[in-house]
Amino acid sequence: MTIPPLGFGTFRLKGQEVIDAVTIALELGYRHIDTAQIYDNEKEVGEAIAASGIPRDELFITTKIWIANLKPEKLIPSLQESLQKLGLKQVDLTLIHWPSPEDKVPMEEYLPMLLEAREQGLTRAIGVSNFTIEHLTQAIDLVGAENIATNQVEIHPFLHYRKLAGFAREQGIQLTAYMPLAVGKVMQDPVLQAIATAHQVTPAQVALAWLLQSGYVVIPSSTKRANQQTNLDAAKIQLSQEDVAAIAALERGERIANPDFAPAWD
Repeated sequence: MTIPPLGFGTFRLKGQEVIDAVTIALELGYRHIDTAQIYDNEKEVGEAIAASGIPRDELFITTKIWIANLKPEKLIPSLQESLQKLGLKQVDLTLIHWPSPEDKVPMEEYLPMLLEAREQGLTRAIGVSNFTIEHLTQAIDLVGAENIATNQVEIHPFLHYRKLAGFAREQGIQLTAYMPLAVGKVMQDPVLQAIATAHQVTPAQVALAWLLQSGYVVIPSSTKRANQQTNLDAAKIQLSQEDVAAIAALERGERIANPDFAPAWD
């Protein structure tokens, strides 16, 4: 299954703000919407989807199972609750949001339940998020690389995560880049500003174009119509080899999403 390469992320968006943002995104042409149980906005995302009137088969909706719901008896009921909130019979992709902290819930307990959810028709595809090479290796052993639609991880011009990216590529697993704009930091970078000026675009568009050109799925987030539109237009930008080399030199291992329960990163 192919994941639409440019999606709309809803992290940190709540209440009317997320309804308005998703409504605008759908109006502009986004068809891939990313949410999660812990975002506490599935109901509002569902309301915006329903109000849009866009046929269900034209949309790609992702949600993620929170760490509190990884136990076998909780996973499927929690996904059913997510579907109820979203007002959907099925999502297109369900991810494990984070590996179980300190692997307290063994992966062999929760990944088969994700497969079971797919068998039950609750989700079209399954995948993972924030999985290291070690976690990904274990997941491949358990369910097969062909059953892991993506690993959603933080990737942006200041964090390339090359080791994991290389491993995922070898295994044929798509990576989805979250926080692709490094929470706005790309706008202040002189290198990205220079490339943007040369192409008559914005530094944010350069960052997104680089990720898309590198083969990643990207899920930028914005509440502003103008920014949502320029993010969408980033898919049209073609960076030169020189541009790509300049962005390669920006890698500095700057990780933004690093909660205390995060795994030991590669």
